Amino acid sequence: MGHLVNLFNGTVSLNKLCFSDRPKLFKQKTCSYTGKFVKFPKYDGIGAPLAFQGSRELANHVANSFNHEIYISNGGDLNGIPHIRTLKEFPREGLYGKVVMVRFDSNILLKRECDEKNQSVSNPVYTIKYLHEAGAKVILVSDWNKNTPELHIKSVTDFLSQVLQIQVVSLHGISFNELPEMNGLEKGNIHLLENLSNIKGEVANCMEFARVLSSGVDIFVNDSFSNAHKVLASTVGVTRFCYACIAGFHFEERLCVLKNLAEVSQKPYVAIIGGGNLYDKADSFQFLASRCQGFVFVGMMSFQVMHALGVYVPCNLVDHKAFNDALDIVRLVRERNVQILYPKDFWCRKKCDPKLLQVFPSHGILDGWVPVDLGPASLDEIGSMLTNCKKIIWIGPMKFVDSSKCTNGASKLARILDQLSQRNCEITVVGTMASKLARQEKSSLSFINIVENASVVWEFLKGRKLPGVMAVDRGYPFEINWNSIYSDPAQSLVVDIGSGNGIFLLEMARRRQDLNFLGLEINEKLVLRCLDSIHRFDIKNGYFVATNATSTFHSIVSTYAGKLVLVSIQCPNPDFNKPEHRWRMLQRSLVEAVVDLLAPNGKIFLQSDVEAVAIRMKEQFLRYGKGKLDLEHGQSEWLEENPFGVRSDWEKHVLEHGAPMYRMMFSKSSDVREV
Repeated sequence: MGHLVNLFNGTVSLNKLCFSDRPKLFKQKTCSYTGKFVKFPKYDGIGAPLAFQGSRELANHVANSFNHEIYISNGGDLNGIPHIRTLKEFPREGLYGKVVMVRFDSNILLKRECDEKNQSVSNPVYTIKYLHEAGAKVILVSDWNKNTPELHIKSVTDFLSQVLQIQVVSLHGISFNELPEMNGLEKGNIHLLENLSNIKGEVANCMEFARVLSSGVDIFVNDSFSNAHKVLASTVGVTRFCYACIAGFHFEERLCVLKNLAEVSQKPYVAIIGGGNLYDKADSFQFLASRCQGFVFVGMMSFQVMHALGVYVPCNLVDHKAFNDALDIVRLVRERNVQILYPKDFWCRKKCDPKLLQVFPSHGILDGWVPVDLGPASLDEIGSMLTNCKKIIWIGPMKFVDSSKCTNGASKLARILDQLSQRNCEITVVGTMASKLARQEKSSLSFINIVENASVVWEFLKGRKLPGVMAVDRGYPFEINWNSIYSDPAQSLVVDIGSGNGIFLLEMARRRQDLNFLGLEINEKLVLRCLDSIHRFDIKNGYFVATNATSTFHSIVSTYAGKLVLVSIQCPNPDFNKPEHRWRMLQRSLVEAVVDLLAPNGKIFLQSDVEAVAIRMKEQFLRYGKGKLDLEHGQSEWLEENPFGVRSDWEKHVLEHGAPMYRMMFSKSSDVREV
């Protein structure tokens, strides 16, 4: 017999034991995040917190705005990138038997050098094999060059079968009305959908196509980081129709590299900037100048900067529409005291005799000659400047109007970076050409971060949000120190999802000192007010977290040592104007997480003032409750009274206007019943 939980009569009979059979999440930290803190000023003249004076004062305090300042960092967002939910954080047992669609990057996975020997945790191969070994029904989807004969779907499935050492079979039909029946997928096989390059709805992010693409799919795993800056049906649209959307190992690793570009703990930090199109990339320099101590220009962009600095540049090398942007960059680096280095000499080719090469100083390129590579003096100066650097990003190719295989300036730069990486200098190389050279010159001792798609990084540097990242479910970035939150962290736990202004939970905490209470609320301002009340009234058994509980409930509550005895969801806001987002908070992933973590005989209390919302909540818990939930006392009608004797602010408002509340209580069975 399980322990009896009686929250209605004011008693709780539960052993205060940590459950050791809780699923352990596979965790591996690959980058650091900004910490989270809350700072409260003193409240009275002598710095002591005010005494608790009863529920009315507490309710009034929470309902009203506070005037003193509270500081809080968001703990996950960095330049528009939130802490997202990853495959590493997703319970492995939750993958078994699920249909999982993986959007992979064909530019990486279909390369001939992708084999078992160079496989790593960040390789997309690892994501796919991990899912398959966890018992998921894996469906792969991607786009590849439709004009390349050797990349027809039959040859792609054969190649992937060889790389994965698992049979990959093709599926057809996504360009029509629906996918093949998912329940009929052959066990043990991995399935590949047809090439998305052939389908117009992919690039258009057509919602109907996204619905068809994701039909029958339970979980979406995005492992195509190179498309993170695009809005595609297979990376953004499908997330509206899958109950869990998470990042694969490769996606997560690349995102950590991207976030790390913003870290400034290692100095000097220098940006080597190649390529052209300064006009399109000018916004990126605000970000770089705020973090870097030096800029080194090595491509066509260098001529625009030289022109803005007053150095003579042949007219045919000047992009006049970028002149004002170049001037702004020069002003910016001077204001920030950022060192700027441009080429002092170039290898040049004679137009009328392409075989003739000669070195010219940057200010003295003669008519009839075109630059093809950096000169020896420029490379020496770059090497000297980088010698003492602790962190370097190289983004964009060292490419000019023409090129020459005889000079190899880019290869020499790659060798310089390889040597620096062996001296504990953190190197990140971005872009297809730069990445290829870095791999060629890389020694066995060096460690260099490589991101092949420069477009994603440029968008990040411009401060823009990446659609492929924003579409994935949010994750909670920290492990909560429960010992610092509760006076007795082993007490049984009550969680209110969507706790709002906290009146219900704070009053419950006041009445029931034998329980700990946790509010999960997406509105950070409301959470700040509730935390202020916790501190002001010296509440030792209550706490609030600003988070999207739909995707973070499991990662937060699973680390709690005591038993979860009650979960409440009260009056979630329906959005009647957006049917596809309606009642989005209560999704299958949240229901399953609640049911998995709830103690035997634990309760789930649901209520809403909108009957349709209450009915849907009831249906969701019955459908995805894994056969472990029963309505209290065989309840067939709505509960007439609130069983706790404590009402939320909104519940009071509804009842005062004579409107009904629709309530129900589920209890988790003490015996194991799987459906």
